[in-house]
Amino acid sequence: MKEEMIKIKNVWKKYEMGEAEPLIVLKEIDLTIQRGEFVAITGPSGSGKSTMVNIIGALDIPSWGEVDLKGKNISKMSESSLTVLRGKTIGFIFQQFNLLPTLTALQNVMLPLELVDVPEDKARKRAENLLKSLELGDRMHHKPNQLSGGQQQRVAIARALANNPEIILADEPTGNLDSKTGKFVMEFLERMHKEGKTVVLITHDLDLVDYAKRVVHIKDGRISRT
Repeated sequence: MKEEMIKIKNVWKKYEMGEAEPLIVLKEIDLTIQRGEFVAITGPSGSGKSTMVNIIGALDIPSWGEVDLKGKNISKMSESSLTVLRGKTIGFIFQQFNLLPTLTALQNVMLPLELVDVPEDKARKRAENLLKSLELGDRMHHKPNQLSGGQQQRVAIARALANNPEIILADEPTGNLDSKTGKFVMEFLERMHKEGKTVVLITHDLDLVDYAKRVVHIKDGRISRT
């Protein structure tokens, strides 16, 4: 029997809007993602995908319902415990790269390792190996503004993999890339899946969902079909 990595049970998410009516962006969400799956979550703009990213990635907690990450209910965890669990379990890849502009590529990749107290020499070696595997061995000491968009995304992927996470959460990872670099990113995610990682892809690009083994469609805050 496969291990449940993420289990979402009857989750609702509501945002208070001051004097206006509250905005309910997720409704009755039930979703289980098993270890080793490659799942794509897709839907039109405004469907609730971004909120799903935050819920799946334990960046936000539901208004109602329960989210279990590796069997632990995130709503009942302290922020410090949740930060540690999230940091060791999930690697995030975002459309906007989110690299720190004052740090080199190497330093950006070392950062998540240092946050969980990996010794500097081990962090450096791990970061160097990851960057080399992504064909960035000659760009380690460049800052983000000295790198192309594709190179920045590869640095972001290396950073996401720094702590060897069990789950890779990719939110529109090819959105700012040309088609050749986008294909490289998707083939790399496919390789990570084949090596046993759980991959969750959030995208509105229907061409990308072909890489996934299961597709979840979301519309108006509800899962419309899987």
